[in-house]
Amino acid sequence: MPKYNAKIYVTLKPSILDPQGRTVERALSHLDHKNVGSVRIGKYIELSLSGEKADVEAQLRDITENVLSNPIMEDARWELEEEK
Repeated sequence: MPKYNAKIYVTLKPSILDPQGRTVERALSHLDHKNVGSVRIGKYIELSLSGEKADVEAQLRDITENVLSNPIMEDARWELEEEK
């Protein structure tokens, strides 16, 4: 049965305020990194899955949209690679 590695990226939608990102941005400015702006904080998740590719993609879509992210506030995307 094929095995896959998935990388999932979850970020706040642009219209949602990001207080954690703003805090990091201020801290960087205080550390003389004044050219840094628009800092946004997100989540990165890695998973291993096995099965047929179409089934794994459907499962990954469900996990990403219904478990690992809040589609009202967050955007999520994933990448899938077959293990070698």
